[in-house]
Amino acid sequence: MTNLFNLDNKIAIVTGGSSGLGRSMAKAFAQAGANVIIADINIENAQKTSDEIKKLGKQSFSIETDVTHKKDLQNMVEKVVHEFGKIDILVNSAGIGLGGSLLLELKEEDWDRVIDVNLKGTFLSSQAVANQMIKQKKGRIINLASMSGSIVNRSILGFYGGFGVYCTSKAGVILLTKALAMELIRYNINVNSISPGYMKTPLTIGYWESDPAGYKDSMNMTPIGRPGTSDELNGLAIYLASDSSSFMTGSDILIDGGYTCW
Repeated sequence: MTNLFNLDNKIAIVTGGSSGLGRSMAKAFAQAGANVIIADINIENAQKTSDEIKKLGKQSFSIETDVTHKKDLQNMVEKVVHEFGKIDILVNSAGIGLGGSLLLELKEEDWDRVIDVNLKGTFLSSQAVANQMIKQKKGRIINLASMSGSIVNRSILGFYGGFGVYCTSKAGVILLTKALAMELIRYNINVNSISPGYMKTPLTIGYWESDPAGYKDSMNMTPIGRPGTSDELNGLAIYLASDSSSFMTGSDILIDGGYTCW
């Protein structure tokens, strides 16, 4: 029986793959057989992830990429296609959080920065790669959204200082996923998103360490009673990248320890 979760000979790009969830998914793809390109603004850490993938016996290289710059993304696509001749999988993992201000106090430049990276960056990356996938008549795009895109979770009330713009950006990612899915299905390109709940990553550890009471409250509101780990997204990511998910498009899948069940 064919292993439908096998990613052998697939070419994957992971934006934001230098750390956290993106790094974990990139390594999981390599373990499933894919060659993985790491596109990140932090080229030093991106190269470290790429080196780890090479140790797994797969081809990899890093590309310094700012997902808010269209020219960077065009360059990324050109380099990958020149090297491998195709792009099978795109994971839009690049993103930032912003705490410290409620929406009514938020500076315009801070709003712009979060929307530019989280939403516009996902759009521009998808646009650049989809144009190549259309030529191939096949592809998989996986967007990293958040449970905060489906609910106004309690962090917006001040436990982490206000994350209203983050929630808004991730809600946009979920709807962008659905819109892209409808436009691209005629080309056999599937687009889905993953919405994690509270995850233990380098990005979140700082928030929790600075606000132990907020961390305790968040865990009390998570029925499973703990944060998720980056590895706990990998099975779903591989499924969405593989032929097993050929009938799934436009879906957003929550992995939140039951948080949104309340």
